[in-house]
Amino acid sequence: MQIVRGIKPLRRLIRRAKKQGKTIGFVPTMGALHEGHLSLIRAAKVGNDLVAVSIFVNPIQFNRKTDLAAYPRPLRQDIRLCKKSGVDFLFIPSVKTMYPAGFQTICEVLELSRPWEGFFRPGHFRGVTTVVAKLLNLVQPDTAYFGEKDFQQAAIIRRMVRDLNVDVRIKVLPTIREKDGLAMSSRNRLLPSELRRPSRTLFLALQEGRRLIESGERRRSVVERRMRSMIRTIPRSRLEYCVLVDPAGLRRVPSIKGEVVALLAVWVGSTRLIDAMRIRPRRTTRMR
Repeated sequence: MQIVRGIKPLRRLIRRAKKQGKTIGFVPTMGALHEGHLSLIRAAKVGNDLVAVSIFVNPIQFNRKTDLAAYPRPLRQDIRLCKKSGVDFLFIPSVKTMYPAGFQTICEVLELSRPWEGFFRPGHFRGVTTVVAKLLNLVQPDTAYFGEKDFQQAAIIRRMVRDLNVDVRIKVLPTIREKDGLAMSSRNRLLPSELRRPSRTLFLALQEGRRLIESGERRRSVVERRMRSMIRTIPRSRLEYCVLVDPAGLRRVPSIKGEVVALLAVWVGSTRLIDAMRIRPRRTTRMR
């Protein structure tokens, strides 16, 4: 595994790989790697000749300085995991490398960035799309891999790639969960021990929403209300949103007629957790 910290050496490696006709799979991360990240790396390894991973805690996507300061950075462990997983190129740039003095260009997907995460975290997606655009430009992968837990983020990146004609395939893989159902996240390690078990209710609420829809419930308000009532039983929790949206435009559905996505964001103590689940109503068989 080659560890690269500068842009020039990274570009040399990429040019050499491209000249040899190698395909590149790319997994952008902020470090604190867990099984969710490793599943993306494995998929990239299966589908490509070479795998590139980036580790960069992107300061411009944090709208709270305390969140940026608290974000876990177990770099040595991350390097070991990447090496063990068969990563070929590990790009670990500094903030100065990514945002040199005088940097003033941003990338933003306007409509998809406004609701949900965009509303509660102003400027967050502007930071995400800017750094992802830069990383895609630097690594020039054939395929980039993302997790479905960050459903809105994945939809925004897909739209950015489409709108800017970036020559890369975006592949979004299913959420990897802990044994109790909680979506794997770097933030899970910030949960106080006494709140870890109750946090499982987030997954149970998503499952309840799916059960209601698969059982024939078509009223969005009924499903959302039931999910929210479950989430509010979590001690020291504060619900930001729990909604059913259409997968393409992320707009709240008036009623449930086809596939929907349940999105939620909840503070548990001082830790903010998000999750998502695709739900498709079961088809009913007509009587002849």
